[in-house]
Amino acid sequence: MKDKYKLIAQHYESCLEKHGDTHLGVDWPNMNDLHKRFRVMLDIIRVANDKSEKVKLLDFGCGTAHLYEYIVANKIENIEYSGLDISPKFVEVSKAKFPQLNFYCTDLLKGSEGLPVFDYVVMNGVFTEKRELTFDEMFAFFQQLLEKVFAITSKGVAFNVMSKAVDWEREDLFHLPADLLIDFLTKKLTRNFIIRNDYGLYEYTTYIYK
Repeated sequence: MKDKYKLIAQHYESCLEKHGDTHLGVDWPNMNDLHKRFRVMLDIIRVANDKSEKVKLLDFGCGTAHLYEYIVANKIENIEYSGLDISPKFVEVSKAKFPQLNFYCTDLLKGSEGLPVFDYVVMNGVFTEKRELTFDEMFAFFQQLLEKVFAITSKGVAFNVMSKAVDWEREDLFHLPADLLIDFLTKKLTRNFIIRNDYGLYEYTTYIYK
């Protein structure tokens, strides 16, 4: 499976080339559902009594930083945002839009040198499409990357995958059975997690906490 996961990044780059800096450019079908995902992703944050406390958040697989636009539009002021993407093309667009922010162009499976530790990491859409990968290849990539990401957070990670509780499954999407997920989490990462299936989309979001 060596580096086959890069086919996923190439797919998203083709979407960017075709549709530009839009929700279609990161292969989400509509903005309403995307904003719903953003809200659910940010719900992982457990804020202390002091609401002025800044939370260091990494948007992993940030695309063109639409999550930051959502944070600004909704006046969420306690988040110190950084973005990361494996694709130089997406990072270039994000940096041009928001030069005041930190963006990292990094393949975490190759190393995390230069990356600080963040309070929270959100991974919206990183694991929803498997493209040409087999299920086993995608599941292996999922496990390897999640272990790396969990190591650079001090509090928690949020990610979404496609649900198995659907009428039909698309061959190019990653429909992950919850029992496989739970087995991996409890054996390799943490027993402290929440699975959310309460926001009306054909996916679910998991919060894993330190």
